[in-house]
Amino acid sequence: MNIFIAKETHPGESRIPVIPATIEKFVKLGCNVSVESGIGASLGISDEIYAKAGSQIAGNVNESLASADIVIRLRKPSVASLDHLKPGAIHVSYLDPFNEHDLIRALASKSISAISLEMIPRTTIAQKMDVISSQANLGGYVAVILAAERSAKIFPMMTTPAGTIAPAKVFVIGVGVAGLQAIATAKRLGALVEAFDTRPVVEDQVKSLGAKFVKIDLGETGQTKDGYAKALTPEQIEIQRKAMAKHCAASDIVITTAQVFGRKAPVIVTREMVAGMAPGSIIVDMAVETGGNVEGSEVDKEVDVNGVRIIGLGNLPGRVAVHASQMYSSNAYNFVEHFWAKKEGRFNLRLEDEIIRGALITHGGEVVNPVIKELLQKGKDA
Repeated sequence: MNIFIAKETHPGESRIPVIPATIEKFVKLGCNVSVESGIGASLGISDEIYAKAGSQIAGNVNESLASADIVIRLRKPSVASLDHLKPGAIHVSYLDPFNEHDLIRALASKSISAISLEMIPRTTIAQKMDVISSQANLGGYVAVILAAERSAKIFPMMTTPAGTIAPAKVFVIGVGVAGLQAIATAKRLGALVEAFDTRPVVEDQVKSLGAKFVKIDLGETGQTKDGYAKALTPEQIEIQRKAMAKHCAASDIVITTAQVFGRKAPVIVTREMVAGMAPGSIIVDMAVETGGNVEGSEVDKEVDVNGVRIIGLGNLPGRVAVHASQMYSSNAYNFVEHFWAKKEGRFNLRLEDEIIRGALITHGGEVVNPVIKELLQKGKDA
């Protein structure tokens, strides 16, 4: 089968979908691999290195798309690029299907089998393909490093001839993959760390990293079958905000990571809570691209509110693009390899498989993912 790996075109994106080391794995698997010329330029990887790894270098992108059985990208494709894909081609990338309705309809109309990697279910067997966890892990690390660089205070306690410097206080809201990495990174830097999550089940994980778990009685909460936090009621959100206000006010750094999969991020830190923080404090809103956890945060901007700096920079994993690309590349390969039929030398789109059922959005000219299909139908009826 022919695999074509397309160069990223999103403004400011420095990550790449597949690194040369992964090309070698695809070739050993029995794939004919071609990459778009200049695919590794953002990381200083030349076409020659890709060629040595066993890939052909494609100068004509449209021809390569037309001959590809499988197309691998990082971000979603443009609708215009779909015109060059042949019916039945498999497209693998992020697709943001909850929001990109026109793109999903276009993929269906072109009879493309579209795999949305962020929709892969969070099961044990699918961990090696979990792009959300891979990138969130790096995002949590970057959030702390950004905060440390922006802060006028150091993180660790220091005993000096001039006296003892108290450690910085860091409050992490949301203890998923990103939150856990943020906690671990802040602790390594020497900060005092507190963390809160609506799921009491994560308390032991927080404590295992040396942080304090903040308990707030919200009544019945929990998580989805995929491990995501369930959405809170308006009453629960208000209780949470009031309880967290004092923790934010006592913190030098607040990092918010709370997201509800497929929905707008909940507003957790209000303007009143920001106003209660001391000048010089830092807030990093990791959910800014999905609506934001912090009132006043703006995508790709750093906003000063009475001396409190709110960092709303998007694509945090892209700030450590070498390792972000390495992890995404491995996830993409693991997905293809898992469904590779070695005897036939081809990708086997096993429609009955749990992973495919979760990640396959369009197939055979239709939207086949039940959640996205229902969402599109509601939008059409509205």
